[in-house]
Parts: sequence; structure tokens; C-alpha cells
Amino acid sequence: MIPEFNSFLTTLISISLTIAPWLLIGLFASGLIKAFMPEQFLKKWLSGQGPTAVSRAAFIGAPLPLCSCGAIPAALTLYRKGAGKGPAISFLISTPGIGVDSVFITNALLGPLMTLARVTGAVVTAVSTGLLVALADQNIHAVEKMTFAQKCCCSEPSCRKTDNHTAPEQKKGLRERLSSGMKYVFYQVLNDIILWIALGTVIAAGIMTFFPPETLASHGSGIGVMLLMAVAGIPLYICATAVTPIGAALLATGVAPGAVLVLLLAGPVTSMATLGVIRREMGNTTLICYVAGIICSTMLLGIALELMVSQWVPDLSSVTAISRELLPKWLEWSSLAVLFFILLFQKISKVVLPL
Repeated sequence: MIPEFNSFLTTLISISLTIAPWLLIGLFASGLIKAFMPEQFLKKWLSGQGPTAVSRAAFIGAPLPLCSCGAIPAALTLYRKGAGKGPAISFLISTPGIGVDSVFITNALLGPLMTLARVTGAVVTAVSTGLLVALADQNIHAVEKMTFAQKCCCSEPSCRKTDNHTAPEQKKGLRERLSSGMKYVFYQVLNDIILWIALGTVIAAGIMTFFPPETLASHGSGIGVMLLMAVAGIPLYICATAVTPIGAALLATGVAPGAVLVLLLAGPVTSMATLGVIRREMGNTTLICYVAGIICSTMLLGIALELMVSQWVPDLSSVTAISRELLPKWLEWSSLAVLFFILLFQKISKVVLPL
């Protein structure tokens, strides 16, 4: 039992060290996006209901630093202010589905091939599901849209304040905007995701320690496994960053890359709260299209990745290991220490000076 625990602890530390610097880089990039992407820009480019608006919503939402909880009020506020159901759903899928921080961590843990597949898959899933919703809704003419009473799936400040950033950002100074963006990601976003990242890292270390590759290799591929990953991922609330180490562990223990991709795409984009809000605000038809679009899109993308890997990438492990040795150990340990002190400072500042 002691050797297994030591192996688990070693794996846990190794995964944490790999994640830490890329999480810091991703959060910093997210802060820049938050600081310099005005809300009026989002409203303008997400207006309309056609395929162009659906595609714009997917591409604009992808890099934004919002989890599923933060994306719910943002997407439905845009819907209430004139965006069609298709663009609103597309934004609601792409925003939590992939973010700048999760891109960096995916590249560190899974390599460039899976990173490209995940980014492309998140956008494709958002666009295809948004178009399906828009098509189903094109003959339905609502007399009046219901007013969205903000109700989120968590109690964090970022979930409640998403619709409150109405100050005209063009009037803010550079330093103020940069400070606001960094405070948002390193206080609110980091607090929202850190527990889920820790949980995902522990699960990943457990999988890699107690499930050798031969255990899952014979049962980790096929349509059935992909469907299981898609169905299991939909009601699960876990952010895009936190699910990444779990996906890396499953891949390392023999689960097929297509099935891992399905989990990476389906897991972060929704939660039970998302399903409830969509049903209440947009109706059962939109909810059915939303779920069906996610399941079908992610499974087709998983199958496509399987075909590509089988033909062009005979040794996937050599591709996924490329980016793991890019950073020196001292930088990994320093980044982990910085994250620890940021979280510690937050706790101390809340006790001394409640925010």
C-alpha cells in the first residue's frame, strides 16, 4: 500500500508541476482579453440570427475566461438584448468549452495534436449546435422574450457579476483596465476553477497510478465508449481546465484519443443548471437540439480523430510527450509556489479586509 501511495503522490506532484506555469500564463492572457475586449463589441457582433452570427458567437466566445456558470448569465443576457437563440447557444457552448488557460494546459499535458483537435472541436460543436437550434427556431416567432432573472449554478462573484460590467470601457485608462482584467482572472476566475483543477488532478493521478494501460486499453475505444463519455460529460459540471488532466490520464492508461476528445468537449460545455435555464428561457425544442447537437457533434469529431490517428499518427504517445519537457523544473516549482501564495494572499486579505 505504501509504494502505491508514494507512486500516487509522485504522479500528483508531477501533474501539478506541469500544469502550474501554463495555468499562470493562461490566466494572464485571459486577463488581457478581459481588459481589452469591450462588452459593446460582444453585443454588436452577436446580434442577428443567421449562420454568420452563430459562427461569430463561437469564435468570439472561445477565448473568453468564463466557466459554465459565468457563461449562463452572459449568453442569456445577450439573448434577452436581441441575439438569436442560435448565436446565444453557440456562445454558451464555445465560451466554457475552451479558454486560453485550458489551451496552454492541454498543450502541456496532451500535446499539440490533441490541442488542435480540442480547439477545433469546441468551435465546430458550438457552430453546429447553434445552427441546429437556429434551424429549429426559424419558424417559431416569439411574441415576447421572457426576462431572464439571473440565477447561476454557483455562488461565486463571477457568476453573479457577469452582467454588471456596463461601464464604458473606452473611458477607462490603460492601467485601470489592465488592473481590472487581472483582478478578475486572478481573484474571481481562479477561485472559481481552483477546486475543480485540484479535484481533476487528484482523479488523474489516481487513474494513472491504479489503472495500468493494459486495464483500460481493451475497453477504452469504440462508439460505445464515446457515447458513454458524451452522456456522462453533459450533466457533469467541470471546467475546461480541470477536465484536462483527467483526459491526459485516460489517454495515458489506454483510452482511445477519440473517446478522450469527446469527454474534453462535452464535459465543460454544460451542467444541470445550464439545461434547466435553457429549458426555462428557450423552451423544450431548444433544449433537445442543444443536447442532441452536443452528443452528435462530439461523437463525430471523436470518430474523425480516431480515423486520422489510425492513418497518420501510429504512435500517439510520441506526439503527446512533445511539450512536457519545454520548461525547466525551477520554473515549474516557482509557478506552483506563485499560485499557492496568490491563493493564500486572497484568503488572508478576505479575513483582514473583506472584499
